[in-house]
Amino acid sequence: MEGEIMASYETKKNCEIRVFESSDEMATDLAEFISQVSEISVKERGYFVIALSGGPLIGHMRKLCEAPYNKTLDWSKWYIFWAEERAVAKNHAESNYKLTWEEFLSKVPTFNGHVYPINENATVEEAATDYEFIIRQLVKARTVGVSVSNDCPKFDLVLLNIGPDGHVASLFPNHPALELKDDWVTYITDSPEPPPERITFTLPVINSASNIAIVATGEDKAKAVSFAISDCNEGLGATSVPARMVQPTDGKLVWFLNEAAASSLEAGNAYEHEY
Repeated sequence: MEGEIMASYETKKNCEIRVFESSDEMATDLAEFISQVSEISVKERGYFVIALSGGPLIGHMRKLCEAPYNKTLDWSKWYIFWAEERAVAKNHAESNYKLTWEEFLSKVPTFNGHVYPINENATVEEAATDYEFIIRQLVKARTVGVSVSNDCPKFDLVLLNIGPDGHVASLFPNHPALELKDDWVTYITDSPEPPPERITFTLPVINSASNIAIVATGEDKAKAVSFAISDCNEGLGATSVPARMVQPTDGKLVWFLNEAAASSLEAGNAYEHEY
């Protein structure tokens, strides 16, 4: 069935997995998903607050830059953050802001004052503190919602990649940052992937979002996706696969996978194709 989801199924509570045959179909469905969350958030709260990651995720958002979304979405109500950022200048090749600006933000009519890059002139520790302060100010102003469960900010949507090692945002396997409970934003100086200094949302903030989407393509992600999703991996140490710790407190998690990324699930008969 051309142009539609190849397979979709529910797993754990509030978790859905969507599998696509082509990059184009994934991008189309992801754009519609983001559009729907945006419209509901603006209707219910007057704002849409989204946190992005870098890497391939931004390319998968490309359909939002095209009709009808570039004209029909209320871009003036979008508030844009990063769930992770590298502690580099905004024009640095490894900056998630630079990538997002070039591939997405420069092509849609968002308000510059509603886009929140990290402070590039601060140390990584100061940048994390500054970023948390900005979020706290927007929570006070009620632009960002609040989780009734834990007083964390409640982003309308957090969009994440998953690494081959199962990391999400800049939360890497067995890293102490995975254990943080009170911080909203933290920093690391020992990322196993360059550059070493990064800021990242903590798990309580990610899990407090109304909607979380994790996007994965490629066979190199298949094992990590399987470890994160499959019930047969209960014996794994909790912090060995950070993506497994993404469990919405009171929201919904949707996985967007291509066939290669879902291949280990398929091998375990985790789902059936829908035709």
